[in-house]
Amino acid sequence: MRCQTDQKTDLVSTECQRVCTGSVLFDFNTQLSLKRPAILGRRTSSLRPWMTALIVAAVVLVLAIIIGLLVYFLAFDQKFYYYQTSFQIPSIEYNPDFSAEHSKMRRDLQQKVNNEIENIFRRSSLNHHYIKSHVVDFSSSNDGLKTDVLLKFQFASNHADTVKRQADNILHQKLKSNESFLKIDTSLPYLKDMNEAQAEHILNSCCGRGREFLSMERIADGYPAKKADWPWQASLQMDGIHFCGASLISEEWLLTAAHCFDIYKNPKLWMASFGTTLSPPLMRRKIQSIIIHENYAAHKHDDDIAVVKLSTPVLFSNDVGRVCLPNATFEVLPQSSVFVTGWGALKANGPFPNTLRQVEVEIISNDICNQVHVYGGAVSSEMICAGFLTGKLDACEGDSGGPLVIARDRNIWYLIGIVSWGIDCGKKNKPGIYTKVTRYRDWIKSKTNI
Repeated sequence: MRCQTDQKTDLVSTECQRVCTGSVLFDFNTQLSLKRPAILGRRTSSLRPWMTALIVAAVVLVLAIIIGLLVYFLAFDQKFYYYQTSFQIPSIEYNPDFSAEHSKMRRDLQQKVNNEIENIFRRSSLNHHYIKSHVVDFSSSNDGLKTDVLLKFQFASNHADTVKRQADNILHQKLKSNESFLKIDTSLPYLKDMNEAQAEHILNSCCGRGREFLSMERIADGYPAKKADWPWQASLQMDGIHFCGASLISEEWLLTAAHCFDIYKNPKLWMASFGTTLSPPLMRRKIQSIIIHENYAAHKHDDDIAVVKLSTPVLFSNDVGRVCLPNATFEVLPQSSVFVTGWGALKANGPFPNTLRQVEVEIISNDICNQVHVYGGAVSSEMICAGFLTGKLDACEGDSGGPLVIARDRNIWYLIGIVSWGIDCGKKNKPGIYTKVTRYRDWIKSKTNI
């Protein structure tokens, strides 16, 4: 329908006050009302409190996940990487003393090489990734002296190739100049990857590397040992029960007391346990053979020494390592401070502790220990007397076969005695008696080639 206007009044007729738009019919007043502009802000839509809390929680969770991933990749994803390499030292000619483990010449040159490598990496972009270097060996070469070295780094796994290339470049740049006495060995691949177990075995192959600072928490008649304080300490057990102590002197040999095998000599009955605690043990090994000194007699205390061969060699680590054996001429003066360790009873006829104990005692001269009121001449020149005439601190039952050690230069620990015998535990005028290891160096070497 079309609307028409009255020509006289120029007004829209009543019939046309209804307007037709398409097929939808609506009132003129309605049309006017629909043309009103919307007033913003008059109607508000607010979130309920629980919805706000939910959104905040979600945001916090997302941030926590992001931060957690960053921490993981920056810290927890850090792994150790090991590389074997070698250097030439043209300024030094080979000397057999460089191959002797305890020679001063070897130790001094090892320290010099390690310090040089340390300085190179500490002043480089890999400062925070470099951990340590370890001189494995020295050998003769056409250019003078060759040294094999193990390098240890720590970084995120996704940076392995990059860091290895950086380390290679840093060494090449520094060693090609005349600033260092070390030179690149071009006869071998420069940085060769090595797996962690093999590398840690090499890094911890040096003897006598215990903790530099011992724990000092006092208990009853000794101190509790911390993890890796005494990595050479072993427990000799039958059916999972501790009987004697022993000392690891190589990957496959233990040194202990002969009297530990007075009753049971069959090696198949015995097991060696390693670690600070008896239960759970860190590592266990079956026994292949037991060699008792030929002159040992059960009714006497002389020649109380034996070596035990493990059925499977151990892998050295920070927690398991060997103690140094002294040369036959190694001497320890009276009043020297020494340590004895073991899982022996804390008092006579007492129970064995689960955690390794350590006791600091003093060397007492054999002349004093052989006085009538002490041991009346029973201490021979093949024995060491250690403890205090006042008593209290001493080895006890279950410590037999364990180590008596002393620290020498650079905090290297040497095995000087084997817990052998005594009267009671910590009794006045009855210190502990130990087999003197230096008197049996030739015997030990004849049986173990150590």
